[in-house]
Amino acid sequence: MRIVIAEDSVLLRAGLTKLLTDGGFDVVEAVADADALLRAVGVHRPDVALVDVRMPPSHTDEGIRAALVIHHEFPQVAVVVLSQFVEERYATDLLSVRTSGVGYLLKDRVAHVPDFLAAVRRVAAGGTALDPEVVAQLLVRHRTDPMERLTARESEVLRLMAEGRSNNGITAELRVSHSAVEKYISSIFTKLDLPHTDSNHRRVLAVLRYLRP
Repeated sequence: MRIVIAEDSVLLRAGLTKLLTDGGFDVVEAVADADALLRAVGVHRPDVALVDVRMPPSHTDEGIRAALVIHHEFPQVAVVVLSQFVEERYATDLLSVRTSGVGYLLKDRVAHVPDFLAAVRRVAAGGTALDPEVVAQLLVRHRTDPMERLTARESEVLRLMAEGRSNNGITAELRVSHSAVEKYISSIFTKLDLPHTDSNHRRVLAVLRYLRP
């Protein structure tokens, strides 16, 4: 699995390169700024781009803007964004335009190597990986009236959905039956006014509605 890394910290860039290489990834290039990232993605067309939110020259939103460009110009490239802190605006910007092959993780999560590598693989396979702290903060601050209809257990199920967990993953996490998880998810769809249609993915819409500002 081929990956491009964009991180301006020399030490962290080297650490990520070694960690991912040891984990079975092929790090085709590691760069220090957004312009170099876009060039590298254009040349290598990797499976995944691992992008720091803040990079030179202004160290504000260069990384997230580059991630959005990758989404539009190279939609086949999955994107995992790394952030030092929970930055709600950047998370919602990213999630509002991309509902698969996307991740938003805090840098502290890298220390949990098996979880981090699993998250990158999940995103590369077309899934999502949202840091639990990112999800929790967005849910608390951006909850709208329909969300108040959800029970505590339904809210927990939706949080796990937002983290990219499958039904089997939710079953294992909550230690409940598969049929119970299906009932919770069906109830979530009903309470969030998301009827079944051939043109909409209700699971994605439920997560986006929960995270929407």
